[in-house]
Amino acid sequence: MTGFTRVAGQHESVEWIWEVRSVNGKGLDLRVRLPYGYEALEAVVRDTAGKILKRGSVSVSLTVNRAGADSAYRVNRDLLERLLSLSVEMKDEKRLSNEPPRFDTLLTVRGAVEASEGEDDPKKAEERQKSMAASLREALEALLGVRQAEGARLEGILRERLDELDGLCNEADAAAAMRSEAIRDRLAQQVQDLLDMSPALSEERLAQEAAMLAVKADIREELDRLKSHIEGARGLLDEAVVIGRKLDFLCQEFNREANTLCSKSGDIDLTRIGLAMKAAIDQFREQALNVE
Repeated sequence: MTGFTRVAGQHESVEWIWEVRSVNGKGLDLRVRLPYGYEALEAVVRDTAGKILKRGSVSVSLTVNRAGADSAYRVNRDLLERLLSLSVEMKDEKRLSNEPPRFDTLLTVRGAVEASEGEDDPKKAEERQKSMAASLREALEALLGVRQAEGARLEGILRERLDELDGLCNEADAAAAMRSEAIRDRLAQQVQDLLDMSPALSEERLAQEAAMLAVKADIREELDRLKSHIEGARGLLDEAVVIGRKLDFLCQEFNREANTLCSKSGDIDLTRIGLAMKAAIDQFREQALNVE
């Protein structure tokens, strides 16, 4: 979701530059900065960006310059009057040790003097704004292209992590602790431990305890769900749609199963595999956060 584009345009004597920056974001957070006289373009920016982009923290700025013409300026009288009134008020309250600010000093305050287009022919202004809107679309589509190129690189990394996770699932499935003999021997030892601690344990209670131990010892269910989620993630990567939120959800499911596997593990090898899974899942999630 990261990228930067810069597109310039011109209509008669007016030149402009659109700059669009994008970083990661859970939704589409759009910030627009336009010069005085072009406020009407904000609705165009938001509408166009919403159709092209779906996620990311996006900043759009427009710079306008009249080529070969004297710049016109507009004095923000309301702002200056408020500043003068405030300075007199603070002087009266003795909160200013010196004289109130001079008028020429107040003119340097941001927003006190703004560039203005002055009088303009309505038809020419409309044509110019249409050209600006076309340049904006060009900038946003270029940003989308940059983000798609980044996505193509990320896809390879994400698939590598999924392959690693799939290999770890196969490794866990083939681990010695998963063999039926190992599970049976471990259960037999645990049942014997129960009998030693409580010789009067009834057969019914003993069967219940043995069943609980068997459930805790078997991690095949977690491995099956992990493999299912891996295939689901691969399927999402094959789709040419917005998948960022879905990948984020799958990462939560990956973590849930890996945590359960680690908690059930009574074997050093399985614990090692479980921790390796968690590391691979964390790496996958870090990259998935960049995906729209």
